Amino acid sequence: MELGLAILTFALVAVILVLIMVLAGGRDKNVIGRRLEAIDRGVGRGGGGGSPQLKLLRDEVMSSMPHFNRFLLRASWAGRLRRFTAQAGMNVLPGKLILWSAVLGLGLFVIVPYFYPNQIVAGAAALLGALGPTAYVAFKRTARMRAFEKTFPEAVDLLGRAVRAGHAFTTGLEMVTTELPDPVAGEFKTVFDEQSFGLPLRDALTNLAERVPIVDVRFFVTALLIHKETGGNLAAILDDLSSVIRDRFKLLRDVRVRTAQGRLTAGILIALPPSMILLMRTINPDYVNVLFTDPMGPYMLGAAALLQILGSIVLWKVVNIQV
Repeated sequence: MELGLAILTFALVAVILVLIMVLAGGRDKNVIGRRLEAIDRGVGRGGGGGSPQLKLLRDEVMSSMPHFNRFLLRASWAGRLRRFTAQAGMNVLPGKLILWSAVLGLGLFVIVPYFYPNQIVAGAAALLGALGPTAYVAFKRTARMRAFEKTFPEAVDLLGRAVRAGHAFTTGLEMVTTELPDPVAGEFKTVFDEQSFGLPLRDALTNLAERVPIVDVRFFVTALLIHKETGGNLAAILDDLSSVIRDRFKLLRDVRVRTAQGRLTAGILIALPPSMILLMRTINPDYVNVLFTDPMGPYMLGAAALLQILGSIVLWKVVNIQV
């Protein structure tokens, strides 16, 4: 046991030192990776293998450590993780996120046994700690996507008014970047910059749909691409699209009002078991300590936690209706 703790402590210190090195030296490469990201998407969509120079430019920076960076470049999931953090509006490298998860997981696995000397409890705490950074990124991503959805109809209206006033569509994109707040302004600025630097507008709009995986954005991009092929009244198309998006939001708000009681009930049922354990440990510790001192206690707690997670997922899927 002591040898295992010594090994884990050494590994934890080593990972912390590596993380400090990454935090100190990864900013410049992160900027370079963001600047080359548009080239990566545009050239990759153009077809063909390209020259060796372009292939070198397309290599994204996944970590400031060369060996770890080469490993992540070969992993298909690293690109999805980078896209996931970008959708959250966070300029963090995938390698840095992985190291944060490793530090928290190993740290809790070493610290928790000093308070609860049980390997199952330590393993569960380490798992939660390792998932913590990813959960935080997921929370930021959800908040950013909701903020984008809230402001996106105004962007479509502004584009429609600009086209109706006789401005070019690209000029309307520039107006959105100056008149509306982030994250809508930032995403449309990326579209405007990409097409200004020579990327075809079709590819720039497709990149927008990839960066912002929202149904409304896909409708918007599809409508613009169809108009580009067939022609028609672009201002009327944008006005109709804005009206559809606003009607969908009205329906969504109505659904959320009607399911508010169900969501409140689900939240109470999800929070009730852990709250009761904390309350009983405060009021009558001897009544609950048997779950931590008896040999079968940790297994029962693990099974209860697993069933609690499964039940929470089912409840949230029932009350969280997508429109």
